[in-house]
Amino acid sequence: MMKNDTYLASKPRYEILDGLRGLAAMFVVVYHILLVCNKGTFDHFFNHGHLVVDFFYVLSGFVIGYAYDDRWNRMSTWNFFKRRLIRLHPLLVFGTLFGALTFYLGSSSIFPLMKDTPWYAVIGVMLWCFTMIPLPRSMDIRGWAETNPLNSPVWTLQWEYLANILYALFVRRFSKLLLGICVAVFACFTVCLCLNIDVFGVLKDHVVLSYTVVGGWCSTPSHFMVGAIRMLYPFFCGLFLYRMGWKIKVRGAFWLCALFIIVLFVMPWMGLGMIGENRWTNGLYEAFCILICFPLVVAIGAGSSVQPALKQGQCDTGFDLAEREQARTKVKCGKSATFIKFMGDISFPIYLTHYPFIYMQIAWAFNHKDAPLGTHAFVAVSIFLLIVGFAYAVMKLYDIPIQKWLRMKLFDKTIEK
Repeated sequence: MMKNDTYLASKPRYEILDGLRGLAAMFVVVYHILLVCNKGTFDHFFNHGHLVVDFFYVLSGFVIGYAYDDRWNRMSTWNFFKRRLIRLHPLLVFGTLFGALTFYLGSSSIFPLMKDTPWYAVIGVMLWCFTMIPLPRSMDIRGWAETNPLNSPVWTLQWEYLANILYALFVRRFSKLLLGICVAVFACFTVCLCLNIDVFGVLKDHVVLSYTVVGGWCSTPSHFMVGAIRMLYPFFCGLFLYRMGWKIKVRGAFWLCALFIIVLFVMPWMGLGMIGENRWTNGLYEAFCILICFPLVVAIGAGSSVQPALKQGQCDTGFDLAEREQARTKVKCGKSATFIKFMGDISFPIYLTHYPFIYMQIAWAFNHKDAPLGTHAFVAVSIFLLIVGFAYAVMKLYDIPIQKWLRMKLFDKTIEK
């Protein structure tokens, strides 16, 4: 009988899904940088870059199902929570700490509360945010009512934690039929949000963002509702995809999927601008992306391989994950596989450490409105390179070592495969 605190070895990974997650994380960085350059409007290169979050949740649901569905006879609920905390929480703590250390470096009148925020309030907010509990509006120190004003993208992880809790306590026991019913119901919620149908009566303060799924990061009723809806359908859909075994095998899947999601993200704002009478068409487009396109991409990524065939001296490309992982240790993979692995490895570090740099870029851009276009471009490129380099260093020097140390401290040294 396996002890409840024995560490379960990680399963072989879906390398294409990992690579797509990393590519999506890069999109998030570029999207936020361009938002600063375009003063926060919906008129820039990645017009629908906010949909990356919904894509993340589909990936998450699929991977959680794959990693844990068949392990509950060998793993306690507390064991599951420890594994997820080891995977997610170290970078959350680091990103929040980094946001606190750089808080005053982003001082600007665009953040109305910063100049009156004492240092001990920053430390208090940092400690609160370490718990993952959304920050109340009364404790806001920046003026944007964010659930984590030191590292805004953490709001998506707050919903990720809730999804993990629901999965461990209830959803893992759902039959395929019940899970499918949940997916259908949550799909209706998504359509209602995209078409600005105020089912729960909380969208009155969401007028500017109507007919889009933008939102979820603020401590307001509308943002909480938007965040919940953005998590529910994608996560449950990803889990349902795994349970049903829906996979599509395609040659060159990573590059095909990458091109497809890039096209989805760069599509222009639908309707007649942000106040046009045809804005509902934008809602239809975003619903189509979330309900159909993202699950399709995940199915292709899960069913395909990095290489078209396995030959002597090449990287394994069979569709059995265990064989692929074994072959990877024996042969040298191609450039595509190396790039995809790098993107997968850096995805979470870059996502959870980039936004303090964005805060500083926002403040700089606001304080230098008359700077030449070339100067803004130089700052934007510099910020991007700093973010990537910093994330890589954090991954190597902090995240990997701290996860290893935590596994040794929180689990029996025996590894159960």
